[in-house]
Amino acid sequence: MHTPLNQTWDLDVFFPGGSESPQFASFLNDLDGDIAGFRASLEKASSPQSAGDSAGFKALIDQYQGILKRIREADSFVGCLAADNQKDKKAVQLGGKVKTLYADFLASLTRLDPVITGTPDDVWSALLEQEGLREIAFSLNERRTQAKEKLPPEQEALISDLAVDGYHGWNDLYNTTVSQFRMVVEENGERQELSAGQAFNRLHTPELAKRTELFNRWEEAWAEKADFAAEALNHIAGFRLQVYKQRGWDSVHKEPLEINRMSKQTLDVMWDVITRNKGVLVDYLNRKAQLLGLEKLAWADVDAPLEGGTKTVGYDEGAKLIVDQFRDFSPRLADYAAQAFENRWIEAEDRAGKRPGGFCTSFPLAKQTRIFMTYSGTLNNLSTLAHELGHGFHQYLMDDMPALAQEYAMNVAETASTFAELIVSDAAVKAAVSDDERIVLLEDKIQRAVAFFMNIHARFIFETNFYDERRKGLVSADRLSELMVQAQKDAFNDSLSAYHPHFWAAKLHFYATDVPFYNFPYTFGFLFSAGIYARALEEGTAFEDKYAALLRDTGSMTVEELAHKHLGVDLTQPDFWQSAVDTVIEDVNEFMRLTEGKVK
Repeated sequence: MHTPLNQTWDLDVFFPGGSESPQFASFLNDLDGDIAGFRASLEKASSPQSAGDSAGFKALIDQYQGILKRIREADSFVGCLAADNQKDKKAVQLGGKVKTLYADFLASLTRLDPVITGTPDDVWSALLEQEGLREIAFSLNERRTQAKEKLPPEQEALISDLAVDGYHGWNDLYNTTVSQFRMVVEENGERQELSAGQAFNRLHTPELAKRTELFNRWEEAWAEKADFAAEALNHIAGFRLQVYKQRGWDSVHKEPLEINRMSKQTLDVMWDVITRNKGVLVDYLNRKAQLLGLEKLAWADVDAPLEGGTKTVGYDEGAKLIVDQFRDFSPRLADYAAQAFENRWIEAEDRAGKRPGGFCTSFPLAKQTRIFMTYSGTLNNLSTLAHELGHGFHQYLMDDMPALAQEYAMNVAETASTFAELIVSDAAVKAAVSDDERIVLLEDKIQRAVAFFMNIHARFIFETNFYDERRKGLVSADRLSELMVQAQKDAFNDSLSAYHPHFWAAKLHFYATDVPFYNFPYTFGFLFSAGIYARALEEGTAFEDKYAALLRDTGSMTVEELAHKHLGVDLTQPDFWQSAVDTVIEDVNEFMRLTEGKVK
């Protein structure tokens, strides 16, 4: 790779001119017309009554997949524009247009459901054996099953239409509020206004007094927006609950579990194994408190660096480190990462005006991905960069597959990304030249386990309890903070001295309307990838092809089927989950041993 690398991405390769692109405007107009044409085709369609009726059905599915790719392309483009510059109001307007088109598309798809469900079982089975349908049989079967559990097509179409300015509208309004977030700080005698992303990055300073002050200001800033955030969260949840009620669904976990192709038994077993092993992480948190000279950690201290843990890694250095460590495991993964760095597929510049967080998004027509983050050189930034490149590699492996076979769920998406993180963090620990360096790197790894086992568990507990209360009526901002603190106490075994009451307002995942319960899939991905990584260590580079095969299957089977086929394990039983948790316990035990004589 050449240096210095450019830290801003190239979006003009898709549609020159950004939000003012005439090509993109034309693309959306054509897409609008084709969605209307698709709807007209569906209105005239009838259910195949024999295998010989397949031509018309195949044509419908081809239209379906073609439009799906184009909507993904458009959504990725406007999402990148809005994240890159939160003051780009035209990008926000275009985002609304894309959401409307997507809602029209979803409404049209409800007319496909009676075509699918009206096909006799024997004819349906024969259809799915035909070329062009066999590769997407899982997705079509899934849609057929889910259609039988939903409302009549006209009502589902109405829900999709109303969601644009209702359900999704609240999410848009929340994002607008976040874009206007400012936190005032003083540095070197100068007053600075930080965006949400910049402010969040500053919370992890090693200086206790400064960290505490910044966290208090962060809490105060979100407290000022709490009433609005509560309004948005209540209406998002209320819309969901009304839809579930009309469909006759009792559990708020039904939809996210179906989206993640995961059984409730698997989810319950995963959380049960984690809960039974949290004592080890509490020991780690207590040891970290001692190392920081504290009696107990507060929420603001959980991610604080230890002494010697403030090492920064420049962007170019980080890129080389990631590519080199990827190459030791998988040349294909390394080549993909090098391409992403060299071809400006990554937006990493540390500047004002960007949205907080990080993501990877795909452009299925162009067969490219784009990664967004703000890179300031921390070890956490390095992990995030590796994480998002893992997402990108997953999509890269599936670029040649039919659109419906590429529709993998969030939990397995988080598997590929977390696996990439593990490669980088584990290699760094093994390459450490001293115990002090090894302690810092181990602590960075264990912090992620705390995030997946405790922080995200708190989010899951909070949302579950919030929805229980929301069924009875609106939940006040004060009550949301009470629920949040209680969830954090439960998830952290009440091991902290202070918590984050307004976390519910600050975490945009709670406001996502594309995926409900945007939490447990992260924990699943972390543990699933830990199990896969252990297998990879056993088999070496020979595992690369098996890993690629597993990722290519993620859009074509349930997670239980995926694990059984590629790993020979049963996810509904605790054995696999315990073996994955054991890898974390090994890290904690090593950390405890190395820090035994360093307590302040």
